[in-house]
Amino acid sequence: MRFDSRKALRVRMDHKQPVNLMGSDGTWRRSCVLLDVSQTGAKIEVEGTLDVLQAKEFFMLLSSTGLAYRRCELVWIDGTMAGVHFINADSKKKAAKPAQAK
Repeated sequence: MRFDSRKALRVRMDHKQPVNLMGSDGTWRRSCVLLDVSQTGAKIEVEGTLDVLQAKEFFMLLSSTGLAYRRCELVWIDGTMAGVHFINADSKKKAAKPAQAK
């Protein structure tokens, strides 16, 4: 039985999985813990202030070297918890098409 009504199956982390968030322009970085993840998004617990997440778009660095990452957009914030949606090239194209229609 699913624990929520999400479209994509989420995997909850049994152990703390450290990841980092980084601004698209590289001017800020925040440590956080990955709480659950799916193909389309994730739930994270952010260390430090959340004011930088107001940028709406940022990167989630999944490796210490920064070679594994996902482009994200903020969906919600509740205290130190945040929900993010992973952005891919297909979702950007779909979002742009209605704006170009006559």
